[in-house]
Amino acid sequence: MTTAVAAPFRFFSLQVVRTERLGPSLVRVSFGGDDLRFFLSDGRDQSLSLFLPQPGQDVPAVPYELGDGWWQAWRELPDDVRAVMRSYTLRGLRTDVRGETVEIDIDFVLHGVEPGAAVPAGPASRWASRASAGDRVVLLGPAIADNRAIRFRPPADTDLMVIWGDETALPAASAILESLPAGMPARVWLEVHHAGDIQDLSTEADAEITWLVRGEGAPTALDAVRAAPLPPGRLPYAWIAGESGRVKELRRHLVRERGIDKRRVTFVGYWREGLTEEQLRERGE
Repeated sequence: MTTAVAAPFRFFSLQVVRTERLGPSLVRVSFGGDDLRFFLSDGRDQSLSLFLPQPGQDVPAVPYELGDGWWQAWRELPDDVRAVMRSYTLRGLRTDVRGETVEIDIDFVLHGVEPGAAVPAGPASRWASRASAGDRVVLLGPAIADNRAIRFRPPADTDLMVIWGDETALPAASAILESLPAGMPARVWLEVHHAGDIQDLSTEADAEITWLVRGEGAPTALDAVRAAPLPPGRLPYAWIAGESGRVKELRRHLVRERGIDKRRVTFVGYWREGLTEEQLRERGE
């Protein structure tokens, strides 16, 4: 007897179904495609790799038919041909009556797309700001529901959630809040640039959500969290994600100043101020 073992990740050929502007800095893009019937995820902060076409291309150039050799082949493509790769988290998915995935949502942060922006938009922001139904992308995502690209894993004895995230972590943080059991105490800080990016979030948890609006002079993430009392006598689990420097500061605060067991703190740097994703990848970060 032989046992077939499914690969945890695979490529999905997808197209845009619709877009929805969520605020001045945020747009939601919904994707569909026949390949999605193989898409499985139980994660609330499921990480994905999205490949976008270069200007003038209809389909992103990703040589995934080469199997395990796709990465090196992709890296060797000319800069103006190689698909743009960016990391995102899954905001949501919808299934049909058979339980198969038919659509997924990814929320994009838009930087530099407004007229006169001091810093020009990157390729993903430009693409997302112009995306329309039928646009084609390639996704590297999970084919196994419980996979290593899921970081939110609170211990079973957790009785207090501590959450911080910036715009890049807002999709995952929102999905996490939706998943929390009724009555679970949660202390949440969410950081955005514009007040218009604040969203109405759904949760059955006993959540105290503080929005930090940078454009209106909000305190820094560290100052805001440091100033807030946490209920004593609890077994907290902390999930902090966003800009790497702020994430590291918050982790040090929670572990060294608050005394939270470092094994109960999940921290994820989604981006680093001043560096592109290509530069981070070259540095192995």
